[in-house]
Amino acid sequence: MRRLLPLTVAGLVLAGVSTSLAASRLQAAPKLAVSSSPFGKILFDGRRRAIYAFTRDGRGKSTCYGACAAAWPPFLVARRPVAGTGARKALIGTVRRRDGRLQATYAGRPLYFYVGDRKPGQVLCQNVAEFGGTWLVVRGSGRLVRG
Repeated sequence: MRRLLPLTVAGLVLAGVSTSLAASRLQAAPKLAVSSSPFGKILFDGRRRAIYAFTRDGRGKSTCYGACAAAWPPFLVARRPVAGTGARKALIGTVRRRDGRLQATYAGRPLYFYVGDRKPGQVLCQNVAEFGGTWLVVRGSGRLVRG
């Protein structure tokens, strides 16, 4: 029994780490706001992480799962985000992913982050073709930034 205790404790610690990582992706009080970037004024979350849309997605439907979602984590929320400076409340919504979780949307488009954007305000993958579509940042109007 003593040999199992360290493994059980290690398992619980790993489960806690896994849970906290999942919780860090899920924003309980999410916010969308418009701020300046090298691509003009675009959407950011409340932590000033750049928001991306995927051209392969249809309005109100996410197609990014598996390896795609590992590189481009969906903007998961517990409820509809609130509008911050420059964001339009009427354009903010959610869509249910096939695993049942809610993903934030803007102008009907599911929203994502890029895993490589590590600093607030960083935008490293604008206009990148990957996973069968193009990843673009989003203006406060809901239009995608091309180029």
